Amino acid sequence: RITILPHGSLRILNASKSDEGRYLCQGVNVFGSAEIIASVSVKEPTRIELTPKKIELTVGESIVLSCKALHDSTLDVTFYWTLNGQPIDFEKEGGHFESIKAQASSADLMIRNILLMHAGRYGCRVQTAADTVSDETELLVRGPPGPPGVVIVEEITDTTATLSWSPGADNHSPISLYNLQARSPFSLGWQTVKTVPDLISGDMESAMAVELNPWVEYEFRVVATNKIGTGDPSAPSRVIRTNEAVPKTPPANVSGRSGRRHELVIAWEPVSEEFQSGEGFGYIVAFRPNGTRGWKEKMVTSSDASKFIYRDESVPPLTPFEVKVGVYNNKGDGPFSPIVVICSAEGEPTAAPIDVKATSLSVSEILVAWKHIKESLGRPQGFEVDYWKDMQQEEAAEKVKTEGNESSILLTGLEGNTLYHLTVRAYNAAGYGPPSTAVHAATKKSPPSQAPGNIMWIQDGSHVSLGWEPVRPLANESDVMGYKVLFRQEGQSNSQVIETQKTSAVVLLPDVGVYIIEVCAVSEGGDGTASPQIRVPSFSGGKVTSAQSTLHVLSTSSSSVTLLLALMVPSTSW
Repeated sequence: RITILPHGSLRILNASKSDEGRYLCQGVNVFGSAEIIASVSVKEPTRIELTPKKIELTVGESIVLSCKALHDSTLDVTFYWTLNGQPIDFEKEGGHFESIKAQASSADLMIRNILLMHAGRYGCRVQTAADTVSDETELLVRGPPGPPGVVIVEEITDTTATLSWSPGADNHSPISLYNLQARSPFSLGWQTVKTVPDLISGDMESAMAVELNPWVEYEFRVVATNKIGTGDPSAPSRVIRTNEAVPKTPPANVSGRSGRRHELVIAWEPVSEEFQSGEGFGYIVAFRPNGTRGWKEKMVTSSDASKFIYRDESVPPLTPFEVKVGVYNNKGDGPFSPIVVICSAEGEPTAAPIDVKATSLSVSEILVAWKHIKESLGRPQGFEVDYWKDMQQEEAAEKVKTEGNESSILLTGLEGNTLYHLTVRAYNAAGYGPPSTAVHAATKKSPPSQAPGNIMWIQDGSHVSLGWEPVRPLANESDVMGYKVLFRQEGQSNSQVIETQKTSAVVLLPDVGVYIIEVCAVSEGGDGTASPQIRVPSFSGGKVTSAQSTLHVLSTSSSSVTLLLALMVPSTSW
């Protein structure tokens, strides 16, 4: 049990407490001797237990691994965790791992929200100053299947494609079924397609996609499912195009449209390229007068066409026709749409508006009103008003349109003191009707450019008496019809207005503060130039007597003095 080795070392097997003590090693030769002393302590061996021993979990679940150590009480222990032999880096694992040490002789490993990548051998290593021991447990993680292998398109027809693939990892839960998906330039991403068989079991590695559209490019992919869930899809197959076929989808919403007289306008929704089924796609437009036998057919070779116009001078307005629109391509003729009855064009309006009146409202506005004869052919969608100045030709007329059944319009932005000529005519999608007889209206003259002058005022408490010289308009300006006194409290934008036909007015200032007062002339052409602003304070309470009143003038003239004296004598009227 105890052996001295050739190089002088001492080996003790199956050490026990009785082997503890001080050991002396002495070396001797002809020159003398040397010795060393070694102290030996014998400790209890460390043992550990890692539980549970084998675990099977599903993706998303959590688990706690517990590692307990039985060791010599005089020794400190350190715990280390590994996964597949590599130390676990708790800071880089995205919060999935947490080391928990509740007691000195045990440690736990918390694994949260387990992923497939967390499967493997988990090890717990316990180290002391005397020895190192370790233990392992196996963690198996069940999850949705992995992506199937490469998808191969083996056979293609006009509406089917036969596919095969290799199974992917089942991730410890058998694959129960497969799902085929397809994508085309016309689909919103990947869509599940119908297959033969309807349900593709987990042990199958091929199936047929059916009810595809002819002459359309497709990609395919396969998705596997097990009890845990549905896995990631396979990589897409190569792009294939189904074979051509006779088209099966006729145009939708065949209807009539407005047109010119003697026209039959047939419209439809174009068939999407997805349903054209091959090259050389076009339309067959068939029509006949209602109640007749033979169909007239016209070919429309553009796949994007949405309208066909048939013109025949012998066709009266609003003649009913039976109409249907079919499809064709290089493979043959497809079906027709259901028969609908539409009428030939009503044509452009035939009657001119009557009772046209033009009324001048201001220097820049004329109101135009009219009536329409409802019995006329060519129902109007609106009206157009043409207007031009007296010295211009009608060809230079400006135009403005109304919509619907409106019977008047206000022309704005016109020149002042100008004679205008105006006509009105109805219009619809087929064109314009005849114009009305021209009417005439002159815009008002411009408002007076002169502002009221020599303004004087006297304040009596909250009352302000104003007077001013009359405005005399120029020859090309509108006559004065009266005056406006505008007043507002300083700091506000909205003014109060007093209208008068005299050259004087009394203003009541309702609140305390400073008021801004202006005066302007009123005419047919609008408001004239305003006078310079007057700033008047309003006093709170009490009354300012005549002796205390303050006289104000904006200019000094004989007429101003006369008005001022009248203000000073209460018994004298304005």
